[in-house]
Amino acid sequence: MEPVRLKEGVYWVGGIDWKLRNFHGYSTGRGSTYNAYLIIDEKITLIDTVKEYLFDEMMERISKVVDPSKIDIIISNHVEMDHSGSLPRIMQVCPSARIYASPNGVRGLKAHYRKAWDFVEVKGGDTLSLGKRSLQFLLTPMVHWPDNMVSFCPEEKILFSNDSFGQHIASSERFDDEYPADIIWEEAAKYYANIVWPYSAQVRKELEAASGLDFEMIAPSHGLVIRSLAGQIVGLYQKWANLETIKKAVVVYDTMWKSTEKMALSIASAFEAKGYKVRLMSLQENHISDIMTELLDARTLCVGSPTLNNNMLPTVAAFLTYLKGLSCGGREALAFGSYGWGGQSVALVEKELEAAGFNLMEGFRVNYVPDEAQLNHIKEDLEKRI
Repeated sequence: MEPVRLKEGVYWVGGIDWKLRNFHGYSTGRGSTYNAYLIIDEKITLIDTVKEYLFDEMMERISKVVDPSKIDIIISNHVEMDHSGSLPRIMQVCPSARIYASPNGVRGLKAHYRKAWDFVEVKGGDTLSLGKRSLQFLLTPMVHWPDNMVSFCPEEKILFSNDSFGQHIASSERFDDEYPADIIWEEAAKYYANIVWPYSAQVRKELEAASGLDFEMIAPSHGLVIRSLAGQIVGLYQKWANLETIKKAVVVYDTMWKSTEKMALSIASAFEAKGYKVRLMSLQENHISDIMTELLDARTLCVGSPTLNNNMLPTVAAFLTYLKGLSCGGREALAFGSYGWGGQSVALVEKELEAAGFNLMEGFRVNYVPDEAQLNHIKEDLEKRI
């Protein structure tokens, strides 16, 4: 378990979670890392920790650089336990260490761990001298918890960015220029869509505040350290935070006897005919977190469900619940579905889309199995409206 040098005296000492496949309901097919960083200076400083079960891995890496008992300062950028889970154990090793966190961070750590550690509250703009180096603190509340902050080392031009710019990727490589860039962008988009998206207004404030910092390297809490592509990932965050869309439609559905699926195909065909990029995504084959990633830059969302027991299918209901929690409205949406007798599903889907903040287009309902004329009508009617 080797540490990785970012700059002279600055090391990655985190943990690699090769087995992680689910993170709060978001599929993580490539695993993840929990990044902790060690700065060797007059005051030896640890920035964040790792999930509790990766504590020994982190400690082995720290021990190859310095005796862990000599750690003077621990910076807690975020209370969530994938960042702070090893605090109780590391504090047993270096009980005199001072823990620096935002005011909400101190309150959160006390509530989580109920320990009388030596806490120091920091405010935005505060600076902490480590010796030859210093750390500046930027509070970033609600990106994505109230306690979030980032730390900046101006002498090394490293931004310890917390959850911003993260990606769920487990790898032995530590830097962006050692790993395929297309996968980094894919995972960064998925991370933003499934974790950060609801806080885009706060991200815009963070980007504005961080624009005054002269950083060359971004060291996030998850995934690869960005040293060659910092400008590109900041540009992507600006686009995502500004909710920019392209001419793209995501058609999401589940089906019982293929009737709703036939409707989905006609709807997708209408968007294709009007020059849209289209993603046709069955809930039986696509994870909801992958659907959200596709929706990140899409102009229109279409959601289809047949009626089952006077309701929509449970898979569709689950997707809409997840969607609503990510507060990604302000775009166009339509509902569609087939039915045998009740036919309530389309109205119920519309209600959920409206509650999620989408602007509703007129949808489509078909009794039993749609014939060719009905499918053509769906396509032709939609083409006139998009």
